[in-house]
This record gives sequence, structure tokens and C-alpha cells, in this order.
Amino acid sequence: MHNVIEVDSLRKEFKAYSSRSGLKGAFRDLFTRNYKIVPAVNDVSFTIKQGEMVGYIGENGAGKSTTIKMLTGILTPTSGTVRVNGMNPHKEREEFVRSIGVVFGQRSQLWWDIAVQESFRLLKKVYKVSDEDYNEHMDHVIETLDIGHLLDKPVRKLSLGQRMRCELAAALIHNPPLLFLDEPTIGLDVLVKLKIRQFLKEINEKYKTTILLTTHDMADIEALCERVVMLDEGKVIYDGSLQKLRNNWGEGKQIRFQFAQNVTEEQLTPLTPDLEVLWKNEGKETIWSAVVSKEEEEISELIGRVVGQFSITDLTIQEISTEEIIRNIYDKGMVAGTEPTSQKQPVLTHG
Repeated sequence: MHNVIEVDSLRKEFKAYSSRSGLKGAFRDLFTRNYKIVPAVNDVSFTIKQGEMVGYIGENGAGKSTTIKMLTGILTPTSGTVRVNGMNPHKEREEFVRSIGVVFGQRSQLWWDIAVQESFRLLKKVYKVSDEDYNEHMDHVIETLDIGHLLDKPVRKLSLGQRMRCELAAALIHNPPLLFLDEPTIGLDVLVKLKIRQFLKEINEKYKTTILLTTHDMADIEALCERVVMLDEGKVIYDGSLQKLRNNWGEGKQIRFQFAQNVTEEQLTPLTPDLEVLWKNEGKETIWSAVVSKEEEEISELIGRVVGQFSITDLTIQEISTEEIIRNIYDKGMVAGTEPTSQKQPVLTHG
């Protein structure tokens, strides 16, 4: 399989202006401005092969959306090279946009005051899609996303979930080989999210559509992506399989205790001086979670000590979630690594 996206030493810098304090400072700002160069994306390199579904993740301000905008030709890189579908997104603009689909969760590509189907017809002409290709492909898309009953409604009368399903359909009118999704499920209810996830799996299997997904919803990543690229302060800190990330950094289990009465951390900590336990309160003084290693003896010992000391009304044991793993990585600053990769980036390594 060939590479659909090739990014090498990609960098995007912005000028950040700072104002001087006081009246004299404001006057000086009229003539000269203080500014510093801030790298939003800092020498990022990675490749994505045809048919891959890759999660591009990171905290707010990590540089995810800036990267997507450079890959789609909206922004011009400060330095570095980008090849998407064998083209330079900025120099071969007209041909390039016909080879990609883009969905920004907070921006619409549909016309607000006209019926959805009229927007589809306009986009069909823009992308020069034949009637035959449109009918064959879009009948499946409309049916799978369950938007047939929405086609004659103006976009402004749709709910957020309905609009996002129509946005996704609009991005696929020309059946592009590559789909960029930037927060496509933001603010959606669970049922709509499930429908969108199932649809994305289907088009990936049927057309080998390559998908690059940015989202804060780790359930989206777990449901769709086998590989994740993790960004922190504009740099790639992990590029590899989601399963490897879980295996290396997800050691341990989370035991959730619901107590019959309020309990404090000062009461719980003395029970486990010889065990590696991290206690976390879940918003109520009666509900606490303990993160422990996977050794069964340690789990049994912890439960025995807690039950022997307090009255328990409920108890559950579960694997540490991917969301928790990602949060721990960022909280603890575990971003250094020595393991070489084909992408020439430092990655998280276990040990």
C-alpha cells in the first residue's frame, strides 16, 4: 500500500504580540510592537498509508487543527514538506481538493438557508460528479447515515446531530480516497456518535478510505483507530498502535468503592502504606477509586483491608481506560523517549 500522507519536518509559526503596560506603553505600541515567534507545529514528521484510520490526538493548543489545516491546504507551512495524495496541498489546489473530504465539527460546508439536497447538488457540480456516480454512491451514504427524511429541510432547522450527519455526507459526495475529520462528534449524543462511527467503519472497509481523525472523545479513537499519533506542544510524542500504548502504559486496574458513609483520603491512605495505590475521589465523599497494579494478590489485599475497615455498598473492578492513560501521560510529562522510529520522532517508551 502506498503512502497517502507524507509529512517531513513540518513547522508552522505564528507571531504573538504583547502589549506594554501603562499609557506610555500603549503610546509606544502605536509605533513599535513587541512580538515573539510561537511554533504551533514544531518539526512534525509522519506517514499514513492507504486505508489506515489514524487518531491524531493531543490537548487543546497541541497543534492538531493547525496540522489539519496545513494538510488540507488552508494554511501554508513555515517550513517542511507535505505530500497528500501525491500532491502539494498549497500549489496544486484545484486538483487537490477533489481528492479529499473534510469535516470540521464547528464549521459548516452546507448553505444555511437552503434544503440539504440543494447543497448536495451544488457540491456535486463543484466536484464535477456524474449523475451515475452520485446516485450509486450517495444512495448508500444517505441510507446508512439515515438522513433521507432531512434532505428537503433547510440546514438551519436541523439539530446538531442531524447537521453533522449531513456534513459527513456532503464531504463524501465525490467519494474521496482521504477524509479529514476534525472533532466530528463534538456535542453529539451517544446514538448519533454510534451511527457515525459505524458509517466510517463501513466506508473504510468498502472503499479503503483513509481517515485522519482528531477528537477529544477517546471512545471515538478506540472504536475506529488502531494507530494513534499523539501531539504535545506542537511535537509528536507517540506514534504507534493504540494497543501498544495500552499495554505499555495501561498497567493496573481501577477499583471503584462506594462507601456507606463519607470517607476522606486521610482515612484511606493509612490502609495502604506498603501498596502502590493512587486514591481518587469521584465528586462525592462516598465514592473513591483506587488505581493499583495488575497483581491479583495486591488487588485482593487492598479490597480485604478496605472492606475490613469500612462498610461498602458497591464495588467494581475495571481496566484503566485509554482516556485515563492519555491523561496520565500528559499530567506526568512522560514525553521523552529513546526508541527510534521510521518517522524520526521521539516517542513514549515503556520502562
